[in-house]
Amino acid sequence: MRKITEICCIGAGYVGGPTMAVIANKCPEINITVVDINEKRIADWNATDLENLPIYEPGLKEIVAENRNKNLFFSTEIDEAIDKAQMIFISVNTPTKTYGKGKGQAADLKYIELCARNIAKVAKDDKIVVEKSTLPVRTARAIKNILENTGNDVHYEILSNPEFLAEGTAINDLLKADRVLIGGDDTPSGQEAKDALSKIYEHWLPKEKILQTNVWSSELSKLVANAFLAQRVSSINSISALCEKTDANIQEVSKAIGFDSRIGSKFLQASVGFGGSCFQKDILNLVYIARSYALHEVANYWEQVILMNDYQKQRFAENIINTLYNTVSGKKIVFYGWAFKKDTNDTRESAAIYIADALLDEKAEIVVYDPKVSGKQVYADLDYLNTRDPNLNKELVKVVNDPIEATKAAHAVAILTEWDEFKTFDWQKIFENMSKPAFVFDGRRLLDTEKMNEIGFKYYKIGQS
Repeated sequence: MRKITEICCIGAGYVGGPTMAVIANKCPEINITVVDINEKRIADWNATDLENLPIYEPGLKEIVAENRNKNLFFSTEIDEAIDKAQMIFISVNTPTKTYGKGKGQAADLKYIELCARNIAKVAKDDKIVVEKSTLPVRTARAIKNILENTGNDVHYEILSNPEFLAEGTAINDLLKADRVLIGGDDTPSGQEAKDALSKIYEHWLPKEKILQTNVWSSELSKLVANAFLAQRVSSINSISALCEKTDANIQEVSKAIGFDSRIGSKFLQASVGFGGSCFQKDILNLVYIARSYALHEVANYWEQVILMNDYQKQRFAENIINTLYNTVSGKKIVFYGWAFKKDTNDTRESAAIYIADALLDEKAEIVVYDPKVSGKQVYADLDYLNTRDPNLNKELVKVVNDPIEATKAAHAVAILTEWDEFKTFDWQKIFENMSKPAFVFDGRRLLDTEKMNEIGFKYYKIGQS
């Protein structure tokens, strides 16, 4: 088996950066170069101030500090890194298409294709190419066709090694992975490539947790895993709507069904809706694949998971409007949280974006506080929706650093990310700051109902009447 001493990872984002940092930490004999065309992102990875890494993940800065410039390097010299690597990870963005065939559902693979063509142009010796990005089934075949037909008579083995990271716990998910999935060809050279990648993970994970499959099973497993998890979230959120119309409490319902060993308790926490880079994108991709094979009933089934998630966000926004006497025009509403979940600065598909958009349509004035999300990102998220002039977004939305000061003369507070610090805020002071009646809409079930009512708030907790 060929010994791996040089790895290149194309893409220094949420997957590539943390994954390569952990591999470098656990495999000191391997030099790892993470490359990206985004010069600012690479500069941020190389910055002296580790507090400003482009990715916020608990535990990440410590690992980067320990390994950077020893066997972990960040660079924009992509061709050089490809040339010397024996194994190349592709970890670039695969967003949902916004144009042409498959618009709104299929994955846009233009960045994957660009990576493949760049590898084919540069490579002079045999390479193992690892799909790390979330990709639709049979992408490996497309990559292999490009490499074999445009390359320099180089032999390639294509592996699928999907990530199963939850943002906010990515480092722990890497160090204590439930499983590592490696898909590749069932040929002697394919098996050798799978074993080479397996050996890397075996530096810190038991071999029985490393599953080897064919490449198609590996690619599909990633989409299906995220679809099943999102399905659980949408299922419990659908019941939260029913709880709000009755005397049922969604927390009690979740606990009761979670005790069933066949169901389990994970991903049964009702909220304002799921977000992030994977769930919606992967389900839409699954829907597109099913439709492309004329499996319309299958496609409709999985599409309903997305529709239920959209309904939960819409319902939350409408409840704010209806409760504030059917108008939020000119009313100040404070958002606590903009990231799609705590312990990350990732805002992709965050519920806060769409709830803000709905309230801005009603001319609300929104003030945003999130401990890890910049104002620049908040405005970029709203502008991306293209629902109004960017200047109007800046006029109606303010991003602040003082969460208590922000509540002065506010009509309502909406909790949209489950940051732990929100539990420790001086809610008595917040109540005194706000216009009366003072409303709190808790989309993350973070606070104690009895205490909030005692203070004097009109308190609404999702999934509870």
